[in-house]
Amino acid sequence: MTLPAFIFGMLIAAFYGSVFHLIFNGGLIRLLLFLVLSVIGFWAGQLVAGLLEWKFLMVGPLALGVASPGSLLFLILGLWLSMINRPE
Repeated sequence: MTLPAFIFGMLIAAFYGSVFHLIFNGGLIRLLLFLVLSVIGFWAGQLVAGLLEWKFLMVGPLALGVASPGSLLFLILGLWLSMINRPE
């Protein structure tokens, strides 16, 4: 993985997290949550693609076809978990 590919992957993941925050709204804490979860999900998807040797929608060394759904999966899970009400 080259440094430009890593930076591009981080930018794509941050874009996904930001758009998700724009759609579902929330404060600063949720924005940070979505950004972190998007990055983790993106690189988890990239890792799965590398381990299983899947090559779908490749952009250089990045498998965006697998990393993007990984990011989306983590974002949806984070949204669901952030909606759980705490008992008072």
